[in-house]
Amino acid sequence: MALEQLSDVVQRCQALPDDSYTTENHDVFTIAGRACIEEGHSAQVLSIILDEKNQDIVRCMGWNLLPPLIQVLLKKEDKNLPQCLAIFNHLLKTCRPKELLIGLLEQLEQDDPVVIAESIHLLLNPLQKVLLSLGVRKASSLGMTLSSVLDQVAKLPLPHTKEQEEDDVFSLCRCCTDLTDFVRPFVHEARLNTLSCDERRIKIREEPEGVKEDELRTELLKYCMKTLSHPLLEVQLKDPDTLAMSPLRNFATEVLKTLRAIGESLPDLVYQPLLKRKQVQGFLEEEVRYPRESLASLAHLVFVHHLTADTFPSVFSPVFSLRSNMEHISLLLSRTDESRIQKGLELYEKSLVRVDDGCLPADLLEIKTFLTVPENLVKVMTLCQRHDLRTRGLKVLQMSIDKFDTKAKYNFFQYMLKTSNHSGVEGYIIKNIRNQIDIALKPGNSNTWFEGAHLLPLLRKVLILPDGPETDLLQYLDRIMESLNLLRYLVIRDKVTENQTGIWTELYKIEDTFMKPLRVGVNMSRAHYEKELQNTMETKKNKARENPMISVSVGDEKLPNMTTESQIQALHSALHTFDMIESVLVRIEELTEVQDNL
Repeated sequence: MALEQLSDVVQRCQALPDDSYTTENHDVFTIAGRACIEEGHSAQVLSIILDEKNQDIVRCMGWNLLPPLIQVLLKKEDKNLPQCLAIFNHLLKTCRPKELLIGLLEQLEQDDPVVIAESIHLLLNPLQKVLLSLGVRKASSLGMTLSSVLDQVAKLPLPHTKEQEEDDVFSLCRCCTDLTDFVRPFVHEARLNTLSCDERRIKIREEPEGVKEDELRTELLKYCMKTLSHPLLEVQLKDPDTLAMSPLRNFATEVLKTLRAIGESLPDLVYQPLLKRKQVQGFLEEEVRYPRESLASLAHLVFVHHLTADTFPSVFSPVFSLRSNMEHISLLLSRTDESRIQKGLELYEKSLVRVDDGCLPADLLEIKTFLTVPENLVKVMTLCQRHDLRTRGLKVLQMSIDKFDTKAKYNFFQYMLKTSNHSGVEGYIIKNIRNQIDIALKPGNSNTWFEGAHLLPLLRKVLILPDGPETDLLQYLDRIMESLNLLRYLVIRDKVTENQTGIWTELYKIEDTFMKPLRVGVNMSRAHYEKELQNTMETKKNKARENPMISVSVGDEKLPNMTTESQIQALHSALHTFDMIESVLVRIEELTEVQDNL
């Protein structure tokens, strides 16, 4: 039935000019032709398609047969595969390019990852041929095609392990390789256009702003920026020692080569935050033309994986590179996605390692990113789910501290104590302060920032209880213990007769603002927890058989339900903590009394 309908409509249309086919003709040809292919009559359809008398019909309406043809080609095992492939190839040579483009792009739209990968592999080469046939009018169509393909690639799972990339279990690697082959002729054409344009500028001494934007170059730039964001910002590339032949690393390299081929300077892109870019006329605004995440991904590829690093002039100092990369690092660390956080930490570490210790001046802290990056690091160290990223965040924080000179360290510590709002982080900063004081007190290392008049304002920020005697000692334990350790160190290390740090002239204030309130807080907390312990012990005796799970309140907060034994253990642990705080307090008081009596 379908074959008869197809034959009838083709016979009717043979007598008509190709611009006078009716809507009914189109509909019957489409429905009947698709049905014939689906029912296995591909040989008969091929005969009709190849008939010389039908070429005008094929040119106008043949592209409507693409959906069932592509379904057969994707299955690969259909007995009609050779005939369908012959029909497909003939349509590619005969049909109008714009209609073919629409038909092929429609068939790219899939949801199943396996089908997506197979569709991309099958259709990219035909799409390339169609686009090349469009001549100088291809730019917008190329942009539409690349956008559609990358949207499909974004649906594919990412390989996380070396084995997954080697085996290409999700077919992402093959798709990236296919993409590289697909864009190659367009990149070559854009490169020639760029060279020709440059020669024309030189010949007529025309300013770059006076040359019309090359649309082909613009579409390829958009493609590069999009691939830098996904998949390249999402995947963790393997270094050559881990995976000698990495398809994804090769893909990243090709993307960077494409940027250079279309006239983009990689150093200018990486250092964009510090180098004022030329204003380029065109329909893309700066933020759209060069998305910040894409530039951050580019910086990571260059500085962490050293891709195309040989194109970077050595004139840029490590400090300049760090300053520029701080924009990229701040952006990556501000995200919640772990792949971006990891890349932000890697880029920060690689940027810092090239900088000499103690050489970054305090003026850098006036640059916003030198403060936002530590703030983001604190969030990584305290909130990130992955232990390795939290640990790495702490390592990179210490690296950044080591790179500052003494004045910068001093200002940085003040800022972190003011903004971190986390006892563990504050404790870590206080430990760093003690280390800097220790260095300053060594013979020949005197400096004005960690002894004497400058040190005292910093000590006042350290040796204080956030909420006075009412401070939650368990919540602020890390900060309190490091503060006590610092104070104990100072009264041991700095003799009252020398008073290099000024601690002895400040001690009476410290006793009023820190030691006495802390002792009151310890006594109050101990009394409270001892009462809770007593109540819990009584509960255990009286109600253990009736209700083995109990609830205990400490302050205004209700502790989670747990066994009586666990509650008792937790309360004993708290009391032990108060004893530990008090023992250090007592030791400091003993040391100050001995020094006063000297």
